[in-house]
Amino acid sequence: MNSHEPERTFEALPPAQGRGFASSWWGLAWLKALEDTALDGRQLKTGRRLAREGRVGAVSVRPGRITAVVRDREAVYRSDVLLQELSEDEWDRFLDMASERAGHIAALLDREMPPHLVEDAAAAGVHLLPGIGDLEPECGCEAWDHCPHTGALCYQVARLLDQDPFVLLLLRGRAERRLLDELQARSTALASHGAAGEEPGPPGVSPAAVRADEAFAARDVLPPLPPPPPVPGAPGDSPSLDTEAGPVEGVDPAALEVLAADTAARALAMLADALSDGHGARPPAPALTKEQDAVRLAADARPGAPLLARIATASGRSRAGLDAAVAAWRHGRTAGLAVYDEEWAPGPADLARARARLAAAWEDGGGPGLRVAQNRWTVAGAAAQLRYGRDGRWWPYRREHGRWVPCGPADDDPAAALASVPDPAPGP
Repeated sequence: MNSHEPERTFEALPPAQGRGFASSWWGLAWLKALEDTALDGRQLKTGRRLAREGRVGAVSVRPGRITAVVRDREAVYRSDVLLQELSEDEWDRFLDMASERAGHIAALLDREMPPHLVEDAAAAGVHLLPGIGDLEPECGCEAWDHCPHTGALCYQVARLLDQDPFVLLLLRGRAERRLLDELQARSTALASHGAAGEEPGPPGVSPAAVRADEAFAARDVLPPLPPPPPVPGAPGDSPSLDTEAGPVEGVDPAALEVLAADTAARALAMLADALSDGHGARPPAPALTKEQDAVRLAADARPGAPLLARIATASGRSRAGLDAAVAAWRHGRTAGLAVYDEEWAPGPADLARARARLAAAWEDGGGPGLRVAQNRWTVAGAAAQLRYGRDGRWWPYRREHGRWVPCGPADDDPAAALASVPDPAPGP
C-alpha cells in the first residue's frame, strides 16, 4: 500500500431491510467476485444477514484494503478485505485510455462506471473490477476463508460502490482528486499537441464524436477553453479592389469596398455588444427595413457623392432628402428617422400630455407662439420646429433651403429641445 494515498472513512450504514445490497452493474460484479471466491456459502449467508442487520461499523477505504469492525452475537471483530492495487504501468494505460474519450470522464464525474469504460480498460490490459480470488479476507476471528465478518464487510461495501465508483478506484490505488488531476493533465497535453499541429491520424479515420452532454459533464476535467481574444479597437482595413484586372461587368469596385468596410464595422460593433455586461438580458434589436438600412449605410459608411446618389435613388429619396434622413439617423437612429419620416396626429391623451409639457416648460406664459399641425409644432416667425415623437420626447428641427432638417437629439423638455436649434447663420 502506498502510505501517501489518502483514506476515506464512511459512517456505518443503516440496516438494509427489504432491499438488495447493490443495484448498479459494477456493485453486482463486486458481489459476484465475493460469492465466486468464497468456499462456504453458509458463511456468506450469515455475513449477508449481519450486514442487513446493520452490524458493520464505519468502513475505512484506502489503497489495497477495506477495514471495518463487525459485531456478531458473540463478539466484535476487526475485518479487512484486500484487493491488489494497479501498478504504475497499469494506471498509465488506464489514464491514457480514459483521457482520450470525454465520455469516460463524464461518466466518472456522474459517479457511474459504464460497461464500455471497463471494457476499454480491459482492452488496455487493466482490470478494474475484481475477479475470482481477488478479494482476499483477513479477520480477527482467524478464519482462513471468507467468514461472516468479511462477507458482511463486502456486502456493505457493495452499497458504497453503488453510490460512488471512486471507492473501487481508491482501492485500486488512486484517490478521486489525484485521478481527476491526472486526467486533466493528460487531456490538456492532448489538446496542446493537437493545437501544435501534430500529424493527423490515419487517412479516412475521423475523430470520434462526443455527445454534448458528455462534453459538458467533463468540463471540470478537460482543459479550459482559451480566453476570448480582446476586442479590436477598430475594424481592419477593407481590401482594395483597385487592381490591374478590370471588374466584372455590372460590378462597382468602389461600392464593394464601401460594403466590405461597413460589414467589418458592423461585425466589430456586434462583437463588442455581445461581450458587454448584461448582453444576454437585453432583447435583440429589431431588424432594419431596406429603407432604414440604406440611411444607416449612408450615415455610418460615409460613401462618396456618386454612391450617395445611388443610395438615395435606391431608397426612394432625393439627394437632399437623404441628407436630412442621415441627420435624423445620427441624432436618434431608428427613433430619429421615424420622427423625420412620419407625420401623425396625437390622440387626445397624447395631445394633452404634450400641451402639459409645453405649459410646464414656459410657466410664465412667455413661450414662443407655436402653430400646430399634427405632431409638428412650428415657431411662428422663426425657422425652428419641434416634432413630438410617439415616445413623448421632443425633437428639434431647423428650416434650411426650404426643408425641415433635424438639428439635435430628442429631449423630454420642449424648451431645452427648442433652445438647441442653432440661430440662423448671418448673411454675407
